Amino acid sequence: MLKPSSSSVMPLPSVRPLSLVDSHCHLDHLDLEPYDGSLEKLLAATAACGVTRVLTVGIDLDSSRQQLAMSAELPGVYASVGVHPMNAQSHALPEIAELSELAQSERVIAIGETGLDRHYGAATMDWQRQSFIRHAAVARTCAKPLIIHTRDAQQETLAMIEEHVDPAIAGVLHCFTESWEMAQAALAMNFYLSFSGIVTFKNATALREVVAKVPLDRLLVETDSPWLAPVPYRGKKNEPRFVLEVARCVADIKGVSLDTLAQASSDNFDRLFQL
Repeated sequence: MLKPSSSSVMPLPSVRPLSLVDSHCHLDHLDLEPYDGSLEKLLAATAACGVTRVLTVGIDLDSSRQQLAMSAELPGVYASVGVHPMNAQSHALPEIAELSELAQSERVIAIGETGLDRHYGAATMDWQRQSFIRHAAVARTCAKPLIIHTRDAQQETLAMIEEHVDPAIAGVLHCFTESWEMAQAALAMNFYLSFSGIVTFKNATALREVVAKVPLDRLLVETDSPWLAPVPYRGKKNEPRFVLEVARCVADIKGVSLDTLAQASSDNFDRLFQL
């Protein structure tokens, strides 16, 4: 992940009222300085751009507890609890009991993010696989979808999903940047695919070709903020309201209106996370 640079509050182009969802962000990592240190002010600016709901995602147990606390206090905020695969070197394997306890809250709508990352974590693949299995067990028990991170581990990730994930619950491959072949396999296992600001990057032609093929009723949009700010904010610190630019790009690729894309992705979010 690239370290984002500082930014001030920047206006987005005015839009008619939408109901977009940022399906993956990390509220506990956002830069609140432009908002006088207030997460409430950031979320108000987010809502003013038509982004009315966000899913904030845990990357370790402490972070997961923070997401849960924020979701309990802030309207339109949901939480996911889990331990990121890139935390292998600094964290013990997550205990199923601890994850299960956090997952009991009605504000927790997903488990993760978990997954496999061979690009940065080739030396910790055994830890990642064991962590994945534990997250999948919790997801099955509590009947909540998995949020999966995958990078340079296409066949391994698909094999883990097939063996350990209940297809009736399934989940989402978030910040998807892999091949159409992987996308097809994931869709066949009842997974959704979520696209981030990467889809707006100049060098993301192959990814845009994947987006064009994914059915409109199986995709989500996200920021993964504070990382991966979309064009025209690339290089700035990302935040949930910038999902509007991701949605604009995906709508253009799909040849539909922004309103249609917003409604479809919101409906997909509700369907996947049983809201």
